[in-house]
Amino acid sequence: MTIIYLIRHSKPLKVNNNSNSDSLQIQNEKSSLSIEGENIAREKLDNEELQNIDIIYSSNYVRAIQTAKYLAERNSLEINIDSELGERKFGIDSWDELPEEFGKQQVIDENYKIGNGESQVEVRKRMHNVIMKILSNNKGKRIAVFSHATAITFLLKQWCSIEINNGKGNIKYNGNTIFNDSLNYCVTFKLSFDDNNSLIDISVINL
Repeated sequence: MTIIYLIRHSKPLKVNNNSNSDSLQIQNEKSSLSIEGENIAREKLDNEELQNIDIIYSSNYVRAIQTAKYLAERNSLEINIDSELGERKFGIDSWDELPEEFGKQQVIDENYKIGNGESQVEVRKRMHNVIMKILSNNKGKRIAVFSHATAITFLLKQWCSIEINNGKGNIKYNGNTIFNDSLNYCVTFKLSFDDNNSLIDISVINL
C-alpha cells in the first residue's frame, strides 16, 4: 500500500500588491506565510502520523514550500518541487477582473473558466495526473504532498462527492461523510492506494 498525505499550505501574509509589476499569477506564486502561518505549520506538522515520511512534494508556490519545510526538517528530507501541484490559475491580470460569484460558478459548472485560466475539470486532470506520477515513482512509500485549497478540492472530486455551502465542503467517500468543514490551513487528507494505484480509502488526519 502507498499512502499520500495531501496537505493544504498554512496561512499566507496579506500584502498590498497594487504597485507590483509582477503578473497576478507570479504574485500568487510568491505569496509567503505570515508569522501566524509559520506557527500554525510548525505546530500542526509536529504530528506523530506525519513522522517517518519517505518523500515530500510541494507546489512551486512559496507558501506551500514554506509549509513543507517543517515536515522536511523533522524527517531529514529534501522537498521535491512540482509546479503541477499549484493552485488553480485564474487567468486574469488583476483581481478587479474577477467576475462576481466566480468561485460559485466554477463549482456549478465544471467547465467554467475565464481568460487563460483553468476550469474545474482542467485542475482535476492536472492534479490527478501528477498524483498518479508520484504514486508510480514511489510504490509502497509514505508521501507528503503540499498543495492548495481549490486544487485539493477539485482533485478529491475524482473519487468523492462534494457539496459546498457557505464556504464549507461536505465531502463523502463511498457514501460516508469524511469531512464537513472549511479547508483550514494544514488540513490533511490521508489517501491509501493499492499496488495498481487505485484508491482504497480516504480519511482526514486530525492535526
